[in-house]
Amino acid sequence: MDFTFNSYAITLIFCGIITLIFSYNLFGKKGEAVRLFGFMMLSNAIWSLGYGFELASNTLEQMKFFVSIEYLGITTLPMNWFLFCLQLAGKDCWYKKKFNLGALLAVSLLTVVLVWTNDHHHLQYLNLAVDHSGPFPMLVVTPGIWYRIFTAYFYILLGLGSYQILVKFRKAEPIYRRQNYTIFFAALIPWLVNLAYLLGIRPLENLDLTPFAFILAIFLIAIAIYRFKLFDILPVAREKVLDLIQDGYLVLDGKNRVIDYNPAVKKYLPDEQKSKIIGMQVDKLFPGQPGFLDYITAHRSGKIEMKLQLNEELFDLEANIMYLNENQLNNEATVIKIQDLTAIRLEALKSKQQTEELKKLNQLKDKIFSIIAHDLRGPLVNLSEVLKMVNTGMISLDEFKNLSPKLSSDILYTTDLLENILHWSRSQLKGYGINKTFFELRSMILNEVNYHLPSAAIKKINIIHDVFPGMIVYADMIMIQIVVRNILNNSIKFCMEECEINISAAYRADHTMMIRIDDNGKGMSAEMLDTIFTGAGSSTRGTMNEKGTGLGLVICKDFMERNDGKILVKSKRGKGTSFYLYLPVTDDK
Repeated sequence: MDFTFNSYAITLIFCGIITLIFSYNLFGKKGEAVRLFGFMMLSNAIWSLGYGFELASNTLEQMKFFVSIEYLGITTLPMNWFLFCLQLAGKDCWYKKKFNLGALLAVSLLTVVLVWTNDHHHLQYLNLAVDHSGPFPMLVVTPGIWYRIFTAYFYILLGLGSYQILVKFRKAEPIYRRQNYTIFFAALIPWLVNLAYLLGIRPLENLDLTPFAFILAIFLIAIAIYRFKLFDILPVAREKVLDLIQDGYLVLDGKNRVIDYNPAVKKYLPDEQKSKIIGMQVDKLFPGQPGFLDYITAHRSGKIEMKLQLNEELFDLEANIMYLNENQLNNEATVIKIQDLTAIRLEALKSKQQTEELKKLNQLKDKIFSIIAHDLRGPLVNLSEVLKMVNTGMISLDEFKNLSPKLSSDILYTTDLLENILHWSRSQLKGYGINKTFFELRSMILNEVNYHLPSAAIKKINIIHDVFPGMIVYADMIMIQIVVRNILNNSIKFCMEECEINISAAYRADHTMMIRIDDNGKGMSAEMLDTIFTGAGSSTRGTMNEKGTGLGLVICKDFMERNDGKILVKSKRGKGTSFYLYLPVTDDK
């Protein structure tokens, strides 16, 4: 290649190399704005180097070659400037949409292709020639239609970028305003210089000073980087901050109309109001909140709690109201911070419930230990002593026969007690699995009726069951068996002689089976009904002085709930008691 270097070419090439090195160093830094500024400098470096070598060239073909290289920078420079300004102004969401960024890239790519293929269509340049009349050869350009279109596009992007910077920072803090002025005037220089070139105001006839102007612009922005620490102190876009804040914010004017808000507020509004918040009266946004509205209308600052029902969701909210008044007309404003306490309240409620459950479990544990220490030990010690007395001849066989009903009753009580304690303790073990299966209800109930016939015969109690074959439930059969056994045991215990116990079952519309166990025994008072499932009440002896522990029905309630069922009881003193057991009949619960 044939070069004749001149002062213009040397200046551009030198500044282009410096700019190229500067852009390379910026790529290693963090931050989107830094990278976009680095791309902008890279575009300027390509333009400067290409134009510098064009000015040092002596032939048309060599000049056209470097023009093709220049346009890699010329077409991307306004785009990178525009993206850089959007990033500084907090509008980066615009170019992160694929269509918008794709449109900018398409214009750049199309222009480069048209420049490279200009000899076939002349859309970019109608004609290119070399002028030798000046101090060095220069390219003479006759613009084509696309040249003019791209020039307008170039100016539009420069103008839009500068406008975004000016609007964003005009009310900013002083340090941001200095950044703003530096960047704005830096953008103005190449704009004015290129306009002068197009109007024919040039030091040399065909010399384009626009690359020189961009070098000066880059120099001014570099001053902003090192003097004002442009990339160390960047204002955070208000929209981004408000989007990230999870609490809702509303700003009201003096007439209690919404003049600003953040997106988090929409969570507490119906769908039809979300698109027209600005200008609405606050009482229309939050109707049915008299305490909240009293604060607003009275211009009081303070905190107030609100319950808000939206569709099927209930919110526990706390509104922190801050009334601002600078004693100037039209400067009244109310700022409302809305904090969602729903999750906190639910956690607090859950923690309270867990504490209560733990307290009840500890009470039940203490009760079980007390039962083991006294009620379980007593019958076993009595049996051991009676057997010793029989072996030593202290009592006769006839006396032993007289004691045997009492001993049998004690052994039966002890067996039932041990069975309840063992099953309950096993169910409380960590990792214990409930073995739910489909089983027939009738056969299980018949087994339990047969089990209780001897104790029922002592009181001449008639047990009637009306459960049809083929009635199927889905539960842990052993657990339900323990539940039915405890209820039958209680019914026999509190029945007079010649009472009746009725057992029935029926399907319900909600896909559950209702098992009903009725007796016409002595019944329970309302006070006893309140405590029978908690274990808090004291055990009551039966009609023949049978002992109880108060543990059985606690276990019944626990086992029913573990099987997705429930247990209810109705009773009236002197009229009898009815137990209702509800169990699922399918495995979809």
